[in-house]
Amino acid sequence: MKKLILSTLCIGIAASTFGQSNLNTSKFKQLKEELATPNVYRTASGAPGHQYWQQKANYVMDIVLDDEKQTISGEEVITYVNNSPNTLEYLWVQLDQNMRAKDSDTKKIKTGSLNDKMSFRDMNRMHSDFDGGFKLQEVKDKSGKDLQYVVNNTMMRIDMPSPLKPNASYTFKIKWWYNINDRMKIGGRSGFEHFEKDDNHLYTIAQFFPRMCVYNDVEGWQNKQFLGSGEFTLPFGDYNVKITTPKDHIVGATGVLQNASSVLTSKQRERYKKAQSEYSTPVMIVTQEEAEEAEKGKAKGTKTWQFSAKNVRDFAFCSSRKFIWDAMAVKIGGKNIMAMSYYPKEGNPLWEDYSTKVVAHTLKTYSKYTVDYPYPVAISVHTKWIGMEYPMICFNGGRPNEDGTYSKSTKYGMIGVIIHEVGHNFFPMIINSDERQWTWMDEGLNTFVQYLTEQEWERGYPSRRGSAQNIVPYMKGDKSNITPIMTNSESINQFGNNAYAKPATALNILRETVMGRELFDFAFKTYSERWKFKHPTPADFFRTMEDASGVDLDWFWRGWFYTTDHVDISMDKVTWYKIDTKNPEIENPIKAKEYANRTKAISEIRNDDEKMVKQTYSEADPSILDFYNKMDQFEVTVLDKEDYEQYLGKLDESEKDFLSSNRNYYQLDFTNVGGLVMPLVLEFVFTDGSREVRRIPAEIWARNNKEISKVFFFDKEVQSITLDPFLELADTDMNNNFWPPKQEPSRFQLYKSGGYSRYGGRGGENPMQRANRLKERKEKDK
Repeated sequence: MKKLILSTLCIGIAASTFGQSNLNTSKFKQLKEELATPNVYRTASGAPGHQYWQQKANYVMDIVLDDEKQTISGEEVITYVNNSPNTLEYLWVQLDQNMRAKDSDTKKIKTGSLNDKMSFRDMNRMHSDFDGGFKLQEVKDKSGKDLQYVVNNTMMRIDMPSPLKPNASYTFKIKWWYNINDRMKIGGRSGFEHFEKDDNHLYTIAQFFPRMCVYNDVEGWQNKQFLGSGEFTLPFGDYNVKITTPKDHIVGATGVLQNASSVLTSKQRERYKKAQSEYSTPVMIVTQEEAEEAEKGKAKGTKTWQFSAKNVRDFAFCSSRKFIWDAMAVKIGGKNIMAMSYYPKEGNPLWEDYSTKVVAHTLKTYSKYTVDYPYPVAISVHTKWIGMEYPMICFNGGRPNEDGTYSKSTKYGMIGVIIHEVGHNFFPMIINSDERQWTWMDEGLNTFVQYLTEQEWERGYPSRRGSAQNIVPYMKGDKSNITPIMTNSESINQFGNNAYAKPATALNILRETVMGRELFDFAFKTYSERWKFKHPTPADFFRTMEDASGVDLDWFWRGWFYTTDHVDISMDKVTWYKIDTKNPEIENPIKAKEYANRTKAISEIRNDDEKMVKQTYSEADPSILDFYNKMDQFEVTVLDKEDYEQYLGKLDESEKDFLSSNRNYYQLDFTNVGGLVMPLVLEFVFTDGSREVRRIPAEIWARNNKEISKVFFFDKEVQSITLDPFLELADTDMNNNFWPPKQEPSRFQLYKSGGYSRYGGRGGENPMQRANRLKERKEKDK
């Protein structure tokens, strides 16, 4: 403990906190250079401008699914509406299936290495000679005349006979076919899975038609090649789609079924009608018994399903004779939404128990935090592995074992992926960001709301992404293998951590620690409302979050989104002070005690040296000792008391109160080791056992980004201090977060000491299998 000496005159000298560089390298530098200049299309507040515009593309399609050959063939009529103020000389169309063509750039640029042990799956993919890609048969104008076009890998330029003027539209036709990929062998966002036991296929079909590129005020034509990572950027439009499949297939798709009387039995229509007024328990439209019966034979002939979807950016569908189908209603914004699931018997019991209920929960929770779900239906389709999203329909993994048991990770993995993929209806299907450019704008924002939705599904839900603790290993990793969040989708390292986990965690920290829930939720909902059915950019998001909250967040966006800095704040030193009262009757005994302790400590250090000296000169001849050797420097004298009284006479009452307050002052010195500036969250534990938490805004680092000191004072004496006590800052090194210092155990030490428990069953059995075995043992014992 140190003493503070108070003076009636105090002269403060502030040290310069700015470097001598000619450049502004402050972590609080405003994002003026990084963000586009506001204009009539996009305002400085982050809202669409008064002259904002966007294009529209309408589709009429006839699609045929050939279950014998595993092919898709189709004809489409596209009507492209030019709402821009610009005259367009040509149109750009996406040919995403071409990434699977034998000569695709995706295959050419794929890197890899050989290990001593390689899986058959990896080897099959390496040797795959799959003949993918669109086989274009016709590109014609609406009158049937051939159009000039150029195919550049996954992009096709349509050269119109004459330029397309503002507020005009152009209609053209494309005919094509392609081979459907086997997802289980060569992977893919869509494709088919073959079930050997009953020789049937389950199709999840997407990116199956040539689709218009986005043309906007930011990129012009977004015709960046599809190489596999950066997903899709698409304009809104209306779809009328006919899908011809085998007669005994059940089909689910984007939009609303238009010809139920032609493709569904009377019993199925009756069940569907019942589901429209059922809000708690899904109604079986096609039961497992009926699906199993359909599996046994392959009906001859075909059936055509017709769907209509308004104001969507894409279209996808699923088809199989294996499908069980259930549905229930969800009330959102005064409207009935149909939540539905399609799954084979291999998905049960998990899918029948959870899928549609999770869909309903997701729609309600996302609507609370973003915008009311505007579409009439939301569908979850079973697959073995993948998770992939499209308007009103998504494909989700999560398959139990053949005996019907499942692990905890399978259950929560399935629930999590359904929440995530259904959530993509909001980001980017409604709030339509540019996935080809910025993956984080849909994946990161969606993963953040997914985290909130998971926590509202079940208390203590084991969320995979979104919490500060889970991102720590990535944040403190090798920086040579980490890229900033603001990196183009095709150039990202560690895709899942960069585009999903880090932005989701950043937003969680922003909500819980930086802004607070009320300010954050209002701003986030404002962004969602402003940009629903529009094309936002990162600048629109950053600006809206600040505009709607009144919080300057440039430092946060810069650190979390533009750099690879990590959080490591070190509490280097804590110095304890008490005010020197000047009262000799109080201070002198304290000084005497401190002196005695110090002398004793020195004596113990010098103990060996003193033993070597048998007798000092002063001990042999005491006559040399004088006044200074004999005086008691801590004795309280009359003069000391008079000096004290004179000192008090010069003070006013408030100054006297300070002297007698007996407060404890603590100077805390911090260093920003990781580079990422963050708020300080400190927990003080006092000697009487009580606690107090202090939250200091990140702006404390504004004048010095590297080192700061902060003084706290209390009436009680502090026993210990913890920085980031609730593990909410993603601090990568907790060992420098304690006073008095202490070491946090490593994960290995925790595991060895029993802090981690890991289930270990016989032969890798899961807990459900073990419980069944225990039940059988008990029955046997009886």
